[in-house]
Amino acid sequence: MDIVESVNKGRADSISQQVGGAGQLRELVSLARPMHWTKTFLVVPLALTDPAAWSRTALEHVAWAVVLFILASMLVYLINDYADRRLDRQHISKRNRPLAAGRISLPLVFAYGLVVTAGFGVLIFVAPHGASWPVLGYLLLNVGYTFGLKHFPLLDIGAVSAGFVLRSVQGYFAADIRISGWLLMTVFSGSLLLLIGKRRRELLVVGAKHRPSLRGYTVELTNHLLLLTGVLCLISAMAYLRTESPIASIGQAAMLISAPFALYAISRYLQIVLVLEGGDDPVRTLLGDPALVVAIALWAIALGALFAFNYPTVMAHLRS
Repeated sequence: MDIVESVNKGRADSISQQVGGAGQLRELVSLARPMHWTKTFLVVPLALTDPAAWSRTALEHVAWAVVLFILASMLVYLINDYADRRLDRQHISKRNRPLAAGRISLPLVFAYGLVVTAGFGVLIFVAPHGASWPVLGYLLLNVGYTFGLKHFPLLDIGAVSAGFVLRSVQGYFAADIRISGWLLMTVFSGSLLLLIGKRRRELLVVGAKHRPSLRGYTVELTNHLLLLTGVLCLISAMAYLRTESPIASIGQAAMLISAPFALYAISRYLQIVLVLEGGDDPVRTLLGDPALVVAIALWAIALGALFAFNYPTVMAHLRS
């Protein structure tokens, strides 16, 4: 154990002794990372973009799927934070996480994990929809990521992005509608884009000491990968609108309307990462940048207006 780690451990132990019961409860909430539940709220219900899923039953089933993935992600964060607590102490921001900072007792963490696991197991058993393999696959994938995959360059970001695809698949199963391959490709490449931006920022700020897989990256490589995945994300999104989306019957118009918004959104993200030195937290980047939020909101409004204006045509196409 080097001097820095010894100092950090001593600091963590001292903090742990100072945190009372109410503080421990706050730290348990922090371990669940409520801010990151946004990922599940946004990705699992993607199936609801299809009017075929607009029924009370489908909405209820998708809601169950969202809760399942929130509990699964809580378990993943808990396992990851426990496994990485020593490495996190060397990170400029992650060292403030409850386990890394020592603000929460390990017995309480284990008890918390058992409670979340029990809740997840009960929910899987009583869930009203059938297929639950995507969320179980997500758990297995992330256990593999925590204890091995995260140390392999490129495979690390691929595994995390696959987790977002599994979220989407679970939503489709819950809604009981046909899965869109192009939409899954959009989710996968979009996740890669955000993760590569995060890796780039980590390279510049912390280096490979915190994340060993970063030894397989350079800033130049991440720059190229950002462009590659950005293009793939854009093409996939346009192909989805043109061929598999609920408004495929007016897909050409949807593509023409969407292209400027999509190009701006991807370009703005690249600007944040490459020029403004951001991107270290993808959730905060997407939700905290006013320009991105406004662009995405206007894009949604434009597509909604197109759908409403062509509602008879779209619905006739869906019924045919």
